Amino acid sequence: MVSIATQFKALVVEKDIDQQFTRKIQDRSINDLPPGNLIIRVHYSSLNYKDALSATGHPGVTRNFPHTPGIDAAGVIVSCESDQFSPGDQVIVTGYDLGMETDGGFGQYIRIPSDWVVRLPAGLTLHESMALGTAGFTAALSVLKLEQAGVTPGDGDILVTGATGGVGSIAVAILGRAGYRVVAATGKSADAAFLLNLGAAEIITREQVTAGAERPLLKERWAGVVDVVGGETLTAAIKSTRYGGTITCCGLVDSTNLPLNVYPFILRGVSLIGIDSVQCPADTRLMVWGRLAGDWKPAQLEKLVTDVTLEGLEEKIRAILQGNIRGRVVVKLQ
Repeated sequence: MVSIATQFKALVVEKDIDQQFTRKIQDRSINDLPPGNLIIRVHYSSLNYKDALSATGHPGVTRNFPHTPGIDAAGVIVSCESDQFSPGDQVIVTGYDLGMETDGGFGQYIRIPSDWVVRLPAGLTLHESMALGTAGFTAALSVLKLEQAGVTPGDGDILVTGATGGVGSIAVAILGRAGYRVVAATGKSADAAFLLNLGAAEIITREQVTAGAERPLLKERWAGVVDVVGGETLTAAIKSTRYGGTITCCGLVDSTNLPLNVYPFILRGVSLIGIDSVQCPADTRLMVWGRLAGDWKPAQLEKLVTDVTLEGLEEKIRAILQGNIRGRVVVKLQ
């Protein structure tokens, strides 16, 4: 029998009458949680850029307050009204509405629909699953799309932008382990050794990616691209992708705009593939987590991670908004 605490701790974001947002750790009750047929005791969560936006009241992520962010959670089922799982099962939750309008993983318990849950695959611990989290899942989904598009290690260089961030760093590690020659683009020259240890073959600056981006086409270089930045960086990457190459797009750190012409598509036949980890189908979700627990599990995974408690989250939320996080932040709830 798995016990359920009646009270637990959670980071709660509140909006005051002046439309200002405050964050503090509060005691909450299981009865405060939203409806759902499954309760999970959360052992670990992780910090993503979207969590920081929710924690600061960004209306594109969360509109209803008070609210507990955390789009990732890994833990143990303590109550289940569905026959899909049983109390004691170790599980992962990423995506769907968790941490957006549904109270998320920055609380010691969550209550959600059982359809959102993936059983922890053999080969991963709960901590490792959150070292990956949504960032790792998104990186792996990007690599899967390159693979499915026919991009092979022998085709040439793969560009990864925003390479020191959560998605970028794990993409570098997965691609390097899979045998691709990875060129990592970053604005942080001090992190070159970090990226080389992860599996990058070459480090370049953001300026080297975007040089000449105003031109209709650039010199062909990339067999594939994993872009997490958007804006001018993505534009330049598309314009410099080789004939028949593939670009995946999953982020907007630089800009939501894409100042682009059609030439790369109609003259070089390149493909631009959008990556969405939130509503990813269950069969694909299971396959990707299986790969992350197996042949795509980064060899240097633990070196990507900084562990914090709920009390240490405030500093990291500010840091990720300023672009000052390297790798992944795992939140220890228990």
